[in-house]
Amino acid sequence: MSYVNNIRMFVRVYELGSMSAAARDQRTSPAVASARISELEKHLGVRLFNRTTRSLQATESGRLFYDGACKVLEAIDEAEAAVVDATQNPRGTLHIAAPLGVGRRLIAPLVPAFKHDWPLIDLRLRLSDRSIDVTAEGLDVAFHLGILEDSNLKVRVIADCPRLLCAAPAYVARRGMPADGAALVQDRHECLNLRFPGAREFQWTLVTPDGPQRFEITGPFETDDGDVLTGWALEGWGIVLKPLFEVADHLRSGALVPVAVATPPLPVQLSALMPHRRLKDPKTRLLVDFMATRIKADLAAKVMGL
Repeated sequence: MSYVNNIRMFVRVYELGSMSAAARDQRTSPAVASARISELEKHLGVRLFNRTTRSLQATESGRLFYDGACKVLEAIDEAEAAVVDATQNPRGTLHIAAPLGVGRRLIAPLVPAFKHDWPLIDLRLRLSDRSIDVTAEGLDVAFHLGILEDSNLKVRVIADCPRLLCAAPAYVARRGMPADGAALVQDRHECLNLRFPGAREFQWTLVTPDGPQRFEITGPFETDDGDVLTGWALEGWGIVLKPLFEVADHLRSGALVPVAVATPPLPVQLSALMPHRRLKDPKTRLLVDFMATRIKADLAAKVMGL
């Protein structure tokens, strides 16, 4: 399998544009990654990358080899998946990603249960609110909370998630209770916004009697971590837009209260995104089926009565 491993390393170096990044991705050292690329170049009799101390660029031979290498790896993965599927004994590693709030509350608690049911499958979970490239980062499944744009990935919708605007009672006592989105703007309410590099939405889209409208809100703070926003809201610093399941416990306790209820935010979908070539892998299907079933039940329980 050493030749196949060399090809896998080449593909990740090509996609990530970095020997050290590819080494981390493949759980090895940069020295081992470099040695594998050198061994592959010696076997092929061509240079695949032009390397300097500051940059790494694929050669023309490297670009030509990449397409064929991907097809070879896909064929191997499909062949292995077919055998595993036939034996009903799936094994291997799945790399999955999720937003912070979704990952902490919905995905991470289910990982041990999935491992218990399928002990030969290992999971590598990455949590981040930043935008990710599923293909470039070598992910098998990425859970996404939001409105999906056009994608070349396979999408499985798991659940619709209602959202709301809420704030601490102390904030409402200090600034008053906004009735709707117009009041948020006119009274310059302190709105706490989730933003990260590449984010496109700089306004809140709320449902009005005339349909969805965008409101240009303002506020003192912003962050790329949804839980930090919730913490600021609990401390009375402003109004936050959150999925209902993320703040359900705070609403029940009274630590947060709904505001601007006349114009609620649009709901969003929780989806699982997968590269098409992963669909034939039985362990990917097992994970998505498992998570979809459990998450639907967990979401229903979290928002019951709200």
